[in-house]
Amino acid sequence: MLAAAAVAVAVFPWRGSWWGGWILAIAEAGVVGGLADWFAVTALFRHPLGIPIPHTALIPANWQLMAARVGGMVGGRILTTEYVTREISRVDVASLLAQVAARVKPADIAPIVATVARWAGAQLPAGSATELVSWIRQLLLSRPVAPVLAEIVDVAHRNGWDQRVVEALARALVETLDRPDVRDAVGELIDEVVGSYRQRMGLYPGFLIRVANVLGLIDRDRLVSALRAALAKVADDPDDPLRRRLSEALAELPGRLRTEPDLVARIEATKTELLTSAALSGLIEDAAAGLRRALVTDLGSDRSELVAWITGQIERARETLVSDGAVRTSLDRWLKQHAATLVERYQNHLAAFIERGVHALGAEGAVRLIEEHAGDDLQYIRVNGTVVGGLAGGAIYGLHLLLNFF
Repeated sequence: MLAAAAVAVAVFPWRGSWWGGWILAIAEAGVVGGLADWFAVTALFRHPLGIPIPHTALIPANWQLMAARVGGMVGGRILTTEYVTREISRVDVASLLAQVAARVKPADIAPIVATVARWAGAQLPAGSATELVSWIRQLLLSRPVAPVLAEIVDVAHRNGWDQRVVEALARALVETLDRPDVRDAVGELIDEVVGSYRQRMGLYPGFLIRVANVLGLIDRDRLVSALRAALAKVADDPDDPLRRRLSEALAELPGRLRTEPDLVARIEATKTELLTSAALSGLIEDAAAGLRRALVTDLGSDRSELVAWITGQIERARETLVSDGAVRTSLDRWLKQHAATLVERYQNHLAAFIERGVHALGAEGAVRLIEEHAGDDLQYIRVNGTVVGGLAGGAIYGLHLLLNFF
């Protein structure tokens, strides 16, 4: 623009000639075009020359509206389910994760796990166990447990987890009965039950029980062994009648919990009685406090079992991700499905987050940010205004000369 002004001053003495007037028209039009574009660009960010001309300083005046529109545009038009699905379908997310996992070594995992676990353990206050137990108790007391229990049992039955629980419980009882001290305790309990039953019976049934006992027909070791054999059969045989009956009862339980008010009332009464029991509360609090002490002590050790267990789980997951193509395929499909679902679910939240982020810049921050990133382009707009204005002025003056010639 300054160059155009200098040319206009230099050619002014020859403005009477056709060529001088033509060059002067080009230079003057360039000055006008440059000034016009300078005013237009400046008016976006501030008042030109500090004069509060209407419809200037547009960005500061409309910054809140612009922040809302940016958030709405990004959240509603760009981060759509279709766009996210299309973009992430082009990337094998699981393979990228596997490449990262292949570069990670067990020696790299253990120190990170130890540091994070010790930090988390240090954040547990002394009374955290009591507070946690109190919070869980209040939560359970304030809400009915029957619907939750019905849903848990229903999900477990649909996925076959109830069979695993029955099998695991039966195996645990079998292993427990293999311990001599437990066998002796169960045997003593059988003797007490048989003795109590015999005392309540009449003369004739009691006499028969004594005879059976003398003949060795009622032998506690035999009864314990029979109990162990029955439990082992439950654990090993899916078609065992007792196991089938347990499975049927578990399958019927969700429906009963949803349709039988008496059963629901008994469960709620039992829940309330247990949760308000001082003895049970004290036992749970002591167990929680002991668990916290054991956890802190273990994490403070150089050979923490918890850290070793977590490290082992992460290492197995890492090896599986690197070596198992089927797992990577399933993981990639799961990640892509849930990414689109999350975007659809939290689309409005994303738009609001972006709007708040843009709004946090403020009017001055927004002006400074745009000028830093688009300053050169804005200068070229002014340069182009000078050039285009000069060309337009030259074309108009040329047309004027042509009309005068004819």
